[in-house]
Amino acid sequence: MPELPEVETTKNGIAPHLLSVAVEKIVIRQSILRWPITPELPSRMESQVIRSVSRRGKYIGIHTDVGTMIVHLGMSGSLYLVDKKMEALFHDHVDIVLTSGKCLRYTDPRRFGSILWTEEDWLQHPLICSLGPEPLTDEFNVSYLSAKAKSRKKPIKTFIMDSKIVVGVGNIYANEALFKSGIRPDRHAGRISEKRLALLVENIKSVLSDAISQGGTTLKDFVGGDGKPGYFKQALSVYGRAGLLCTRCQKELIESRLGQRSTVYCSHCQR
Repeated sequence: MPELPEVETTKNGIAPHLLSVAVEKIVIRQSILRWPITPELPSRMESQVIRSVSRRGKYIGIHTDVGTMIVHLGMSGSLYLVDKKMEALFHDHVDIVLTSGKCLRYTDPRRFGSILWTEEDWLQHPLICSLGPEPLTDEFNVSYLSAKAKSRKKPIKTFIMDSKIVVGVGNIYANEALFKSGIRPDRHAGRISEKRLALLVENIKSVLSDAISQGGTTLKDFVGGDGKPGYFKQALSVYGRAGLLCTRCQKELIESRLGQRSTVYCSHCQR
């Protein structure tokens, strides 16, 4: 599933090709995604100039003077640029055809993503307004996390993956940040000292920043907005390495399930 670094990589990849360019037309081949595509999208967005592209959590906002197209990549979605004459493939559901001759193409084999339209402040959309702080901002700090974790019995991994606590810390990066912090993923959030939570905050920021700088993590079908894969997979310490040796202590890494997600950790290095 595309996580925050993959979505940020996509945003950064497509933005230079969209800014100040008008939408020639929108082609919808499949309107039923996680939710139906907003029916008014083509009539509202065609002929509009794209003014900016931004991200909130795992949502991408493509902004015009009259409204915003909100895109979520779901489990298998991607946005990439092609020549507008390039023939669409089976899972290419939506084309945003640009007057530049390029086409922003949305492909999604599992159709768990979404494309919606709003003419209001997109940050107040029901899907977005209750999200927690961005992890790479000053708003996400140890004082905030400690206050949220107080008396919570929720496993720390599940806790930091809750988008109402902090956005964008998906399964891959939660595994990695907890390993770097020496914290067992099943420890109760409320039982972790403020000192260790400070280290966790620091490592969440560093793991996400490193992943963004390397273009995200390519596991199955993710590619960035330029069609290129991410390379952070080569730097993973625990995720996807169950049964292999810990890079620190050389003991075998353990895999368990937390919140129906694969969780890999070192029982020696993480306490």
